[in-house]
Amino acid sequence: MSILLTGGAGYIGSHTAIELLENNDLVVIDDFSNSKPEVLDAIKEITNKEVKFYEGDYSDKGFLEKVFNENEIDAVINFAGFKAVGESVKEPLKYYDNNIGGCIHLLEVMQKHNVKKFIFSSSATVYGKPDVVPITEESKVGGTTNPYGTTKLFIERILEDLYKSDNTWDICILRYFNPVGSHPSGLIGEDPNGIPNNLMPYIVRVAAGQLEQLTVFGNDYNTHDGTGVRDYIHVVDLAKGHVKALEKLNKEDSGLFIYNLGTGTGYSVLDMINAFEKATNKKVNYVIGPRREGDIDECYSDPTKANNELNWKAELTIEDMCRDSWNYIEKKNSK
Repeated sequence: MSILLTGGAGYIGSHTAIELLENNDLVVIDDFSNSKPEVLDAIKEITNKEVKFYEGDYSDKGFLEKVFNENEIDAVINFAGFKAVGESVKEPLKYYDNNIGGCIHLLEVMQKHNVKKFIFSSSATVYGKPDVVPITEESKVGGTTNPYGTTKLFIERILEDLYKSDNTWDICILRYFNPVGSHPSGLIGEDPNGIPNNLMPYIVRVAAGQLEQLTVFGNDYNTHDGTGVRDYIHVVDLAKGHVKALEKLNKEDSGLFIYNLGTGTGYSVLDMINAFEKATNKKVNYVIGPRREGDIDECYSDPTKANNELNWKAELTIEDMCRDSWNYIEKKNSK
């Protein structure tokens, strides 16, 4: 089976590529706006397998046409969206254009080439500020608190309308909670360009002395220690969820399926700092700052549906997440 990964050199895409290469051929496209070319070499080193790669923007229909004309694509997994909450608040048009416009162009080219198996990289941010936690797939969506989350919500609605218009599509929407960690080889990991927007890569860079300190955005939330609580999931577990989703689309009659991919456990920012210090014996300097616009008190999943229907369960621990994150940056810095 030949799978197209858009944004496949990125953090989640690259880890998913490794899991998929066991039984599939891959075509990867990426514009390296938030990834690096050397990731492709690392994927080959880990798997001893090649991926066919095209550098380009997935919102460029001419570029996509070339990729589809030159390859027999069976399914598409879309990882190409921008994902930084804070940046989306500052630059909403950039997010609406890339995330929604790009996805529409991708779906149009897929439709033209009669490729109708699609897995979408969505987010728990579609739930907005949840009324009740843990969050199930039946929880209310909407009321998103930032443009990033709104783009994910809009794309989910587009996919629902697409399926209603043509139920020969096979669509799986995966609502991620908070991916962290790195591949245990230490060869790939979360390594954003510039200053990190997410918690774990910031923690790691502070511990490595590359950044002076971490700012904890608010300690007056309605949580056990006042800092925001999230469901952190190891990126390898998350990647394996995509393999299971693809297996379901190949086995089932056509349909549109939605799953939460999380652990079902919430950890606060301070919990994560403490767990990292314990797992690595490294100090993380931090200060408490004001709340960040768009953030909510707590958000964690009920992953029962994915456990039952995909035969998938997150297996790696918070200690694994911290240890693997540190292992990646240590290896990177030693080169």
